[in-house]
Amino acid sequence: MTDLSIPQSSNGIAPVTASAPPAPAAWPPADATVVAYDVSKSFKGVVAVSNVSIAITPGVTGLLGPNGAGKSTLLRMLSGQIKPSSGSVWVAGGDPRSDAEARGRIGLVPQQDGVFEGEKAIDIVSLAATLSGLDQPTERAAHALGLVEMDPGLERPVGTFSKGMRQRVKIAQALVHDPIVLMMDEPLNGLDPKQRRQMIELFHGLGDAGKTVLVSSHVLDEVERFGSLVIVIAKGRLAAQGDFRAIRGLMDNQPLRVRIQCTAGRQLGAALVASGSVMGCRVDSDSLIEVTTNDIRQLRRELAPFARHYGGRLEEVIPLDDDLESVFRYLVGDR
Repeated sequence: MTDLSIPQSSNGIAPVTASAPPAPAAWPPADATVVAYDVSKSFKGVVAVSNVSIAITPGVTGLLGPNGAGKSTLLRMLSGQIKPSSGSVWVAGGDPRSDAEARGRIGLVPQQDGVFEGEKAIDIVSLAATLSGLDQPTERAAHALGLVEMDPGLERPVGTFSKGMRQRVKIAQALVHDPIVLMMDEPLNGLDPKQRRQMIELFHGLGDAGKTVLVSSHVLDEVERFGSLVIVIAKGRLAAQGDFRAIRGLMDNQPLRVRIQCTAGRQLGAALVASGSVMGCRVDSDSLIEVTTNDIRQLRRELAPFARHYGGRLEEVIPLDDDLESVFRYLVGDR
């Protein structure tokens, strides 16, 4: 198992660990490490983020939204790079704009490159360690590069790296000081499938170790692999926050699509339509149908009895809307 901790310094000063001061008592949950209350941000009269309130706890959370939804602006406010036009931000013990200690507990992976192209990866990450006031910066940099599956001894300048390699250098920079909170804006851009798997495993390992990992992406299958916790932003507003499966379960006014494989599929589909448990039925073959329902409970009650009545055997029942793509489509499709 990969060691996700950063080594202790030789002068006895331990790096910041994942034990932040408690969240403000007035804001549940008590273990939240990232809190934004009613934050808005405007640029020259154009509203980028509007009245967003979120609370994020340790683990991996996906920040999801279409391009231009306000994800990057929200991350910049949460990391202290820009000041909200209104509202307040509390991260890892304080306001990252005014509290240097709180800001030092944040690791940031921006969407832009912003690396010194003529320098080696070990030197760039060592500089980040030095700027964080860490002892043994080269050793710490080597450890952080190892976490992202990069060779610390690589002699090539970063300017010759591929997009995926540069992304991993940025992640190593963000990890080198062992932050409590890690914020990453589209960190998997440019990575090949193997590198994506490695980084997702790393993010999960950090979350399991008690870190708060907030990962922004507009790629639905990536966010689904981060875990079930999501924050959905649409046109600068908070569309939903929580477990995306629970969010889908609460959307009672949205029809559900279900694929049913049954040896008496045609007869079963006709019976379900006649009973009113489904709104529509598409027959793909004699044994495969797709139904749309607003009453999943009634459908579940009637499936087996109807199949038995027509001498059919139920072989497979698959909800087609129990995924992040359907949740995202319902939340932002009409905005």
